[in-house]
Amino acid sequence: MSPPDIDDHAIAAHVPRLRRYATALVGNRPDADDLVQDCVEKALANRHALRDPSKLGGWLMTILHNLYISGQRGRRRRGTEVPVEELADDMALSAPAADRGAVRDFVRAFAQLTDEHRTILLLTGMEGLSYREVAEVLELPIGTVMSRLARAREKLRTLLDGGAQQVVRRIK
Repeated sequence: MSPPDIDDHAIAAHVPRLRRYATALVGNRPDADDLVQDCVEKALANRHALRDPSKLGGWLMTILHNLYISGQRGRRRRGTEVPVEELADDMALSAPAADRGAVRDFVRAFAQLTDEHRTILLLTGMEGLSYREVAEVLELPIGTVMSRLARAREKLRTLLDGGAQQVVRRIK
């Protein structure tokens, strides 16, 4: 007996979450929308492959993540990348004036992390996924997720602390 197909409305209900994650991954809304559209297309074409409809959200996040990684590999081969620092000013403009420096520092520090560390931080921090859910999305052992998350947090903390020390040195 084959599993029931997922209807269009069930997939559409996950689009805001997918868009939020995609925007955080790629750094801008137009590219994120393209990534989400590709994800939804792939999900609709392969919806018969999902055996457990209760895991639809994780399945969609996995598709989105894999499409993002495939795109990254293609961009590396082509050699064209846009530095996140160019987007820092745009992202900082959405913060109150007093917080813009902190937002800019965070964006720059976050951009220095590896893709693996950024992905783990986005899935746990922004999307609120549990370690088990992240492990399923990224197809990694849960212990790997936990250790990568710890290393990512420590690296981000170090980068942010280093940024604060540079500001103190400039003031002196």
